[in-house]
Amino acid sequence: MRIVFMGTPDFSVPTLKALVEAGHDVAAVVTQPDKPKGRGKEMQMTPVKIQALEYKIPVYQPVKVRDESFVKVLREMEADVFVVIAFGQILPKSVLDLPRLGCVNIHASLLPKYRGAAPIQWCVIDGEKETGITTMMMDVGLDTGDMLEKVVIPIDRDETGGSLHDKLSLAGGKLILSTLKKMEEGTIVRTPQTEEGTCYAKMLTKSLGDIDWEKSAVSIERLIRGLNPWPSAYTMWNGKTIKIWSADVLGKDEEEGIAHSVPSLDSAPRGTVVCSGKRSLVVKTGEGLLSIKELQMEGKKRMDVDAFLRGYPVPEGDILTRKTE
Repeated sequence: MRIVFMGTPDFSVPTLKALVEAGHDVAAVVTQPDKPKGRGKEMQMTPVKIQALEYKIPVYQPVKVRDESFVKVLREMEADVFVVIAFGQILPKSVLDLPRLGCVNIHASLLPKYRGAAPIQWCVIDGEKETGITTMMMDVGLDTGDMLEKVVIPIDRDETGGSLHDKLSLAGGKLILSTLKKMEEGTIVRTPQTEEGTCYAKMLTKSLGDIDWEKSAVSIERLIRGLNPWPSAYTMWNGKTIKIWSADVLGKDEEEGIAHSVPSLDSAPRGTVVCSGKRSLVVKTGEGLLSIKELQMEGKKRMDVDAFLRGYPVPEGDILTRKTE
């Protein structure tokens, strides 16, 4: 099939590779403009652009894909289908109507759940047991088009936003090949989305990682995993920001053991360090105790809790707080 591919970040690259390696005619790649990055503000190409140039595929980087001059360029490509995955711009009807078979989006959730910008991370934060990839026909709504195919991916107990991102990225590359084959054969089944069970995965912000110790240990631990590696969960101690990369929820037996050794546990404020030392940093939450396993002082490298406590002994009774307090 003659395809125009639209994508931008690392997540999109395995799909581009899959299309090329399967023998599809990728006539062009459309990606976001290069952006300055780092201290030197050097212009950096998108991961999709880098891969496309390796394949010697023509690359287009419109500031606005809806501009009539660029719509004309797309029209002249006479593509069978546009394949879109994490492109970063909303396609107007003037673009959606161009390809013979329409525009297919690869979305990182089991639609209609988790429409929107950050479905991968929110699945982890919300404690979902599974997620997946949905291929769908694009319309003018936000992830509202007819569903084509799905693949289910289990969410592991220790899953992070980063590890799930990589699994779903590879799964998307495989699923699109199946979808395109059925579209070409005329056997694809379109399933309209219902509004039942829909929820939106809002965009991630750095402030989302500001840990609220009034919440349960279970929900805080999920937040830590979901926001790893970006934007990361963090707390304040002695006026400094500490990122928390990994933690465990203590079981009832462990909780009871600490309660016996810390008589003031019940009256201690949320965020209180109730156990520090012996490779352990345990914090009281709104419900349960959280054992921090890996953390990072601002301006320093990530450390396991044992190494961190050797460099930064955190006394029992100290209180971790929100940055916004």
